[in-house]
Amino acid sequence: MKKKWSVLVIMLFVGAIVLSAAACSPAEKKQEAGSNGEIILATTTSTQDSGLLDYILPDFESQTGIAVKVVAVGTGKAIEMGKNGEADVLLVHARAQEDQFVADGYATERFDVMYNDFVVLGPKDDPAKVKTTAGNDAVKAFTAIAAVPSTFVSRDDASGTNTKELAIWKAASITPEGDWYVRTGTGMGDTLTVTNEKLGYTLADRATYSNMKETMSGLEIVCEGGALLLNPYGVMAVSPTINDQINGEGAQAFVDWIISEDTQKLIGSYKINGDQQFTPGTAK
Repeated sequence: MKKKWSVLVIMLFVGAIVLSAAACSPAEKKQEAGSNGEIILATTTSTQDSGLLDYILPDFESQTGIAVKVVAVGTGKAIEMGKNGEADVLLVHARAQEDQFVADGYATERFDVMYNDFVVLGPKDDPAKVKTTAGNDAVKAFTAIAAVPSTFVSRDDASGTNTKELAIWKAASITPEGDWYVRTGTGMGDTLTVTNEKLGYTLADRATYSNMKETMSGLEIVCEGGALLLNPYGVMAVSPTINDQINGEGAQAFVDWIISEDTQKLIGSYKINGDQQFTPGTAK
């Protein structure tokens, strides 16, 4: 009888070890979001409106237990939040502003995350004849629009998209003004809605347009391609020296995660209607 009990005890002990090992296996290391605190991610409306964040953030939260509060604004506002210590990490797309943010000491380093491109959208009847005259040249496209002039809808919000738009107008030696130049002061999604309603032209990131395309019945791409329309995104952890509210460890965990090989593959796998929306890494 003692021998049987000894065997039973050993079996139970071994079983407990197996169950404990299984509980600690890599496949079961998912954590509840918020169990290790929260970070504030200040980012562009394009990463939100494109659907990318909804696609990738659950992976970060389950791996780290850190909840992510997303504040989707224009890049200019996101960078301002970083300077004011109102965000822990930035995911934005205006390279000159990002480099200046680092140079001014608000972050120690900027990392490439991904890129896609901007597209010029316009009404299907294309009154400015952009499709037949501009090819993939955004400067020629804007010049044709202003020559009519045709309605152009601008975000006018200091975002990365707005920064790119203004750079194209400058390259075309045009100062857009007048009733034909409509300023929304809103994010990409809302600006697309206004453009569709007015049957005007606008500059948009491809991913947001792809995500909203089914509701944009009056618009189509009239100009795309070309180096000027490349749209690179970078990530920066805000320096915890700005104030004692910055979650420096959480921000660094986010940076390490988003530039990791696994997350880069995850970003590259995001598709809308079968089309890849972002290319991980550096825009060459």
